[in-house]
Amino acid sequence: MVDTQRNDDEVLINENIKAKQVRLIDANNENRGIVSIQEALAIADEEGLDLIEISPQAVPPVCKVLDFGKYRYEQQKRKNEAKKNQKIVEIKELKVRPGIESHDYEVKVKQAKKFLEQGNKVKFTMRFKGRELSANDMGKQILNQFLEDLEDISKVDSEMKLEGRQMTMILAPQK
Repeated sequence: MVDTQRNDDEVLINENIKAKQVRLIDANNENRGIVSIQEALAIADEEGLDLIEISPQAVPPVCKVLDFGKYRYEQQKRKNEAKKNQKIVEIKELKVRPGIESHDYEVKVKQAKKFLEQGNKVKFTMRFKGRELSANDMGKQILNQFLEDLEDISKVDSEMKLEGRQMTMILAPQK
């Protein structure tokens, strides 16, 4: 049985192409139509270039006459460009306590705004000690206040939830 699955990086060239007929695009980017694999290989050899299978899932497969080294270089360049344009979203954590003072609160809001404007998510962690856990409504009020103060630049990514001795909430930047 022939293995039909292959990696995306794996490209068939020249004699490795198994199809009997291919849709050929020559070195001048002109469509030559459907030709036999022998004729396509002869055209590529005549040009001094390689026959590369561009679209293996098409019926018949699409092959192009190119320099294989140049083709690999262009593919790598495109992949690196895509990686460079990618934005990795980080989760920044701000830890607060139920008895937070007003100035400390304002500093945390300012930090959260900075993180959200940079495109990162912000995780608020409300930590409870001792008997503070029995009055966790104070923690909910403070987290709701953060939500109100940041509602113009953020949206809720994860609702408030109590996990052991801490309550967490995650805000994501608005698009």
